[in-house]
Amino acid sequence: MEILQHLSDGFLIALQPLNLGVVILGVVVGLFIGAMPGLGSVNGVAILLPMTFLVPPTAAIMFLAAIYYGAMYGGAISSIMLGIPGASTAVATTFDGRPLAIKGQADKALTAAALASFFGGTLSIMLFTGFAPALATIALDFGDPEIFALMLLAFATFIGLSGDDIPKTIFSICIGLVFSAVGLDIMSGEPRLIFFDIIGFMHGINFLVLAIGIYGIGEMLWTIEITRGESSMSKAVITVERILVNLKELLKTWKTGVMSSVLGFFVGILPAAGATPGSLMAYGVAKMTSRNPEDFGKGEIAGVVAPEAANNAASTGSMLPMLTLGIPGSPTTAILLGGMVIWGLVPGPRLFIDETEFVWGLIASLYAANFFAVVINILFIPLFLWMLKMPFTVLAPIIFVLSLVGGYAPTQDMHDVWLMLMFGVGGYLMRKLDYPLAPAVLAIVLGPIAEPALRQSLLIANGDASVFVTRPIAGPITIVALVLLVLPLLKLIRDRVWKRKLL
Repeated sequence: MEILQHLSDGFLIALQPLNLGVVILGVVVGLFIGAMPGLGSVNGVAILLPMTFLVPPTAAIMFLAAIYYGAMYGGAISSIMLGIPGASTAVATTFDGRPLAIKGQADKALTAAALASFFGGTLSIMLFTGFAPALATIALDFGDPEIFALMLLAFATFIGLSGDDIPKTIFSICIGLVFSAVGLDIMSGEPRLIFFDIIGFMHGINFLVLAIGIYGIGEMLWTIEITRGESSMSKAVITVERILVNLKELLKTWKTGVMSSVLGFFVGILPAAGATPGSLMAYGVAKMTSRNPEDFGKGEIAGVVAPEAANNAASTGSMLPMLTLGIPGSPTTAILLGGMVIWGLVPGPRLFIDETEFVWGLIASLYAANFFAVVINILFIPLFLWMLKMPFTVLAPIIFVLSLVGGYAPTQDMHDVWLMLMFGVGGYLMRKLDYPLAPAVLAIVLGPIAEPALRQSLLIANGDASVFVTRPIAGPITIVALVLLVLPLLKLIRDRVWKRKLL
């Protein structure tokens, strides 16, 4: 009953005219961003983060979360109509969505994607509402050692559970940590890592500069390179009658929708996961459990329902560790976490105690965002199709200008603009060399949180590092983090042993 009371209070906040307005605006913007190849939720949230300075903190985070939700919906549009995923989260949707469009059933695929996204989002928000307060009850037992243990777990999860090259992942994290340490020492006040004695580095490296540089400019350069050929767009006829006819077939996939939503939610909770692996896993499980697995990849409607339900559920799941533990569950929530820090909101277990109105207002806004996303998605499909005809060579300059404005606006310092351009080129080169970008963004966000927690913990314990193992909450978290760090080494040893046996 207490949860229902908090949720009802949250709806009173979310349904205020300003908050509801920014939610609807965020959903519309997110749908367009998700539908545009080369953008996606990460780039959109990073580029538009400076706009949140125009509204109060609660409305600002609601706006960013609504963009995230809208982008999850929009990613399916270009995947189905162009065969080009609007974002990595919609890659699995192309497997069956594009064949359906080629068969002349694009309306069925688009309807399935929209309604599966709504179902996955709704179920995951209900799970979120139930699980979040339970995790928040441990708030009073969290101190600096527990906070550092959580930060260590976030980095360890990226290393131990990531599918990327482990040395490259570690390198990416280290680069992010180095950039997070630029500026003035938090305790002594002495300048550190002031490259080439440039005064601009004295105020540190703005999180927005790195995020917009890597995900705005860097991804733009990468997309221009890989989309050299022009894609043809399929035709689609969207009418109320055809939607109702398609609903009958969609009802047969409800089991796939439930399974994919639950799987996506819990995969999204993992700090190294997010919506992309969640959607791919859901597609694989749906194919494995299907009575006709041979139909997958040829235009099977369940092949659209599974990834779309999963990626929307995962987007909600990734917010759970961000709010309750201060650990982002995806690159986009890492940017959301940065936005919360900018606004003075400290993510973590105490957020549910110190900022009750904000938390429950945000949770209620997710319900509203999910509802408006499915309605606007279906109504605006003709407009999205018109926008998709715009060549990326026309869209790229628009992204570039928005990136420059977004990087300059917070500090109004040209040093940050030049730095952002350098990060853009660096992000592009990292993509070329197959280095993961998300760990670097995670590190520059969590670095300023982890460093003071580490140093204060050691000061309290008189330099005794066992404080991270002996405390009842910090101990298990630290041990899990260390196990995750050792997992890649154990896997390497196991593979070498098997190779010797085979030889």
